[in-house]
Amino acid sequence: MENKVVLLDTSVLIDYFRKKDKSKTRFLQIADHFSAFKISVITEYEIYSGSGSLQADYWNEFLRHVSVIPLDSFAVQTAVKLNNDLKRTRNQIDIADLFIAATAVSLNIPVCTLNKRHFDRIESLQLI
Repeated sequence: MENKVVLLDTSVLIDYFRKKDKSKTRFLQIADHFSAFKISVITEYEIYSGSGSLQADYWNEFLRHVSVIPLDSFAVQTAVKLNNDLKRTRNQIDIADLFIAATAVSLNIPVCTLNKRHFDRIESLQLI
């Protein structure tokens, strides 16, 4: 398999956590098509901020298998540009989704999300 990387959105991880039948999750549906999985530090925040102590143990183990991408200056500048473009068309998205999208765009990697309604507003973002 070639070195294919994908950025997982929070919605995909929550779906994986909640469903008893993991084979029906978007994460497992794409797992064989990618060699590396990444999340934004924003997704890490969203997961832990919505977790209790038992869930935190689950996420600690899960996140050992993905790379967490920090929010750097290039991603922030990308977010500013994307937000300005969205403002012009009155299609802004929430700040967390904006930073997740900007992280993916700045690294030129696709995003796997269940929230396509927001992310598809960003033309330069490849969605899975």
